Amino acid sequence: MSGNIELLSTTLAAAKAEDRAALIAYLPAGFPTVDGGIEAVKAVIEGGADVVEIGLPHSDPVLDGPVIQTADDIALRGGVRIADVMRTVREAYEATGVPILVMTYWNPIDRYGVERFTAELAEAGGAGCILPDLPVQESALWREHAEKHGLATVFVVAPSSQDARLATITAAGSGFVYAASLMGVTGTRASVGAQAQELVGRTRATTDLPVCVGLGVSNAEQAAEVAGFADGVIVGSAFVKAMLDAPDEAAGLDAVRSLAGELAQGVRKR
Repeated sequence: MSGNIELLSTTLAAAKAEDRAALIAYLPAGFPTVDGGIEAVKAVIEGGADVVEIGLPHSDPVLDGPVIQTADDIALRGGVRIADVMRTVREAYEATGVPILVMTYWNPIDRYGVERFTAELAEAGGAGCILPDLPVQESALWREHAEKHGLATVFVVAPSSQDARLATITAAGSGFVYAASLMGVTGTRASVGAQAQELVGRTRATTDLPVCVGLGVSNAEQAAEVAGFADGVIVGSAFVKAMLDAPDEAAGLDAVRSLAGELAQGVRKR
């Protein structure tokens, strides 16, 4: 079975045709439980998310700040496994038809086996992977199997990336480019910063792929700001915090559904 890279591409293109940015939500698998995490993904899609990234919980998430680290710890202590990540992708995709990616560090894939991981992700209906710590020059094996199975390979670029490096990264990637709005880890912030707009401009000069911005967006106003210059707005910590702060799972689902609705309105006010 082939993965859903084409669905990802058509979804991002459809948002552009509506003269808006896409809303991309991030939630870790297994948080607060595997079943609860699947329901949370459905809730953000019901609220208006166009694309969802499922985080594969990791013991040393170098790109992630304290909010996502806390959720990852809860998921890992709950015994989450890669099979649960695949189940989350499968059930979320089958229930919604929305493109679902996995965001993961390289070590779990390397240990699991690249062919096995890509084959299972495609079979589950996944659209691709975001790989924040996989160097492009070491990605040939991954890209070979991802392409064979119809999966996008999304690399992360940062404000520190030189133009020549941007060109190398974007030439190797597919689906979209993940532009980190600032140097640092994930988390909600008071402002997204001018660095993000400059980075999007420099990245677009190297590729026709959509450029989506993450790190720091937490409310509709910030989503509208980023939607003014990016093809997609990626929100993670704000959703996870809404779940963490809720008194129970039902309230958490209501909170992320509501936040997705506010952010969906924000990306339409570019």
